[in-house]
Amino acid sequence: MDDEGASQNASKSQAAGGQVSATSPSLLLMRDFVSDWSPLHDASIRGRLLTLKKLISQGSDVNLVTTDQVSPLHEACLGGHAACASVLLKHGAKVNGVTVDWHTPLFSACVSGSVACLNLLLQHGASLHPPCDLASPIHEAAKRGHVQCVEILASHGVNIDYNIKHLGTPLYVACENQQVNCARKLLESGANVNSGQGLESPLHAAARSCSEELVMLLIDFGADIWAKNAKSKRPMELVPPGSPLGRLFLQKEESCPAATNQSAVTITLCSPGCSHGNTDYPTGMRLRMMKV
Repeated sequence: MDDEGASQNASKSQAAGGQVSATSPSLLLMRDFVSDWSPLHDASIRGRLLTLKKLISQGSDVNLVTTDQVSPLHEACLGGHAACASVLLKHGAKVNGVTVDWHTPLFSACVSGSVACLNLLLQHGASLHPPCDLASPIHEAAKRGHVQCVEILASHGVNIDYNIKHLGTPLYVACENQQVNCARKLLESGANVNSGQGLESPLHAAARSCSEELVMLLIDFGADIWAKNAKSKRPMELVPPGSPLGRLFLQKEESCPAATNQSAVTITLCSPGCSHGNTDYPTGMRLRMMKV
């Protein structure tokens, strides 16, 4: 049985309820086989280099796309098959082709976390920034915890603080998904520690997830512990009262009081264990401030 026949049988087995690995590349974007799925697409996503070369030598179009505008190069990168991607590119595959979901091959490489595919695409002139905010490579890499992909994109000059309205910055996405190593790499690459999604800072996202490691990382890089989100909540107010993380925030707030923020001073003065408020303000002033 040749490769193509084996692939078809495998597809039929999956459709009949056969078990499929949860890490199967074809499941990464939750796509089903479509009517115009070609042997070239199949060889690309499965990494069948010899079959791919044979199909190309027989005249298969490397830029053949499905009804969703998915090209063989998209699939090779989604599967993390750099050798297949290289052959496709050498035969004229479009490096910046876009699917109906605005996915580029670079985006697919960031989904799979394939450093080899990512480097290859960049060598062939892949655009660092998305044609549409619905599919940003740097956000996808940060979300999935692909640190090397984040590092490579940063070293090639990607906008490290690229802010997408519905996602925020890559750092915010990393914190929201508790990807500590990606958050660290973004910060080391110069990401703005306080730039998140609207008024929500990365520290708000870290506090909400109760990640002490992320909170400490962000604070070490100068995160504003007094920042308020759209609901006027500080990061400290997003953690369970009395939790270790809550006590950590309290210690930080006591050591760095926001003297110019009357509401913040009020909270600090009234916090349990706070010992520096009673001698600084007369009783009458403290009572007035507590009403703010």
